[in-house]
Amino acid sequence: MSSRTNHPTSTSTGTGTGTGTTQIFYVSTLYGAATLAAALDSGCFAPAGRRLLLVSTNASVPETTTPVHRMPGFERLRGRFDEILDWNATIEPLHPGGWTPRADDLPLLQRYVRRLWGLGEGPGHRVELVVESLQVAPALTIARLLPEAAIHVYADGLMSYGPTRNKIDPLVGERVRRLLHLDLVPGLKPLLLAEFGAVAEAVPAKAFTKVVEELAGPGPEAGEEEKKGAEAEPGPALLLGQYLAALSLLTPEEEGDLHLRMVRGAIARGHRRLVFKPHPSAPDAWSAALVREAAALGAELTVLDRPVLAEVLYGELRPALVVGCFSTALFTASAFYGIPTAKVGTRPLLARLTPYANSNRIPLVLADALVPDLEEDPAGAGPSPLTRTALADLVAAVGFVMQSKLRPDLRDAAVRHLAGPHAAVTREHVTLRRLTSLGLPGGLPVPRHPGLRRLARRALKLRRRALRAAASVRRG
Repeated sequence: MSSRTNHPTSTSTGTGTGTGTTQIFYVSTLYGAATLAAALDSGCFAPAGRRLLLVSTNASVPETTTPVHRMPGFERLRGRFDEILDWNATIEPLHPGGWTPRADDLPLLQRYVRRLWGLGEGPGHRVELVVESLQVAPALTIARLLPEAAIHVYADGLMSYGPTRNKIDPLVGERVRRLLHLDLVPGLKPLLLAEFGAVAEAVPAKAFTKVVEELAGPGPEAGEEEKKGAEAEPGPALLLGQYLAALSLLTPEEEGDLHLRMVRGAIARGHRRLVFKPHPSAPDAWSAALVREAAALGAELTVLDRPVLAEVLYGELRPALVVGCFSTALFTASAFYGIPTAKVGTRPLLARLTPYANSNRIPLVLADALVPDLEEDPAGAGPSPLTRTALADLVAAVGFVMQSKLRPDLRDAAVRHLAGPHAAVTREHVTLRRLTSLGLPGGLPVPRHPGLRRLARRALKLRRRALRAAASVRRG
């Protein structure tokens, strides 16, 4: 293991003095860093003697990826932290996402980390930890290495509205005090970590958009005539790539086709200027195909080749429409910037998403329920609006089916939703078998006699075998 990466110390905005508390902010994305900066600017954290930013690069090959603190625009956020620590350097040559220390090694590693980061020992050296994605490494690993630290979790996307993806050790979970999140779906309460009593607290939208303006930096000055012309010309349609093939949610061919559908749908709505923001890891061939398709349909498509948040582009490009599958940026566009949005391909993806407890399910459900469909809704009117209670029950129903053992408290809301007027849509992506096994409305009646239940289970197994055999014969 190596020592930390040293940077010049600078006083952070709002950092207090005269206290022995050290706050450690773990971050792996620029979006997460912007969320943390907005939370600090809003006074979401008490003053502290030191504020340390712990950066981690979790890509498959970290050496080929630009770390957060070296991304364009980050220097404008740098002053909020006293020092930057590098988690990759701390544990090299181990990978941040793959290393979990053995229980027997924890006492030694805990002392090592405290000494390496200058955290001190004893009651006078209090530590608070602020992390993302506490369910998995490296955030979970860091939490285990600082066993006395109170934990605050910040969520940088739509996954905060879903349940915790797996059971967390109570020695870690019981230390969670708050879940800080952006209010992407106004009025909807996140489910993440609620089983530990974590208090959900929204980071003000104005603080976040102000930080985004900082990231963008001062724009070039334009003459008055140029400004007037820019204001008169409608903005382009901005297409968001997510690289779902890398997550095994789609094949590369299917995702390429999804992007082509975005192009065709935007042009069908009358847009002649398109901008495609690819995922940094996506193949260049996809972008070239989109340029050709747009040209063939009489439109012009520009591919952005610089790593920048979609929210920065909202200020730069003033897009007339933002198109995606289930990207968080669709919701920031609508909720924070008032930009029209459209989705493509959410319903088929919901039907095939595995396992059912996949943490992408709730973001997909929200996009499917709230965002207009690019191809089926040319007017952009959107799905029938749900009341706040109906939307909360929808999320609770899907969350209960995802994690019924972890969140049994969601059953009543799930039953209310699945027995109500909006149940038909939900049942399209909750299988009959799941409804039956959980005893939810819409499932088959389950025999009470143990012998009959065994026979029913055997019949279901035989039916599944027969279906698999028939499918195999058809493929052959």
